[in-house]
Amino acid sequence: MLGEPETDEPRRVGDLDFRALRWPVPLWPDLRLKVLIAPGGAVWNEWLVRAPGRPGPGLRTVEDLLPWTCTVDEVARAFAPARPMEGSAPTRWRLAFTAPDRAGKRHEVIAEFTWGLLQRLP
Repeated sequence: MLGEPETDEPRRVGDLDFRALRWPVPLWPDLRLKVLIAPGGAVWNEWLVRAPGRPGPGLRTVEDLLPWTCTVDEVARAFAPARPMEGSAPTRWRLAFTAPDRAGKRHEVIAEFTWGLLQRLP
């Protein structure tokens, strides 16, 4: 259905070999659908990531966290250390972290993501 992947890269973590495939997403030209494939073809993970060489949003404050604009990885890097949390479905994730607002006040935040894109801050 997606056609041939844009990239198909072998990966290795420790003694575990797997593949990382990426497809372009016409709706979001700056994003790619990234799928991690285990030996034998099982899908381990699938979510949207920033396309290589494309800049992500500048994330410095809670106000910068707008739905549909940033990926799990971008938020985790911007507000490290972030703690991954279980989501409500296999395609959903949550991150807990501390972030300042524009006035400098720090907030405990739990961000919710679907398919790797920020959805909301409850």
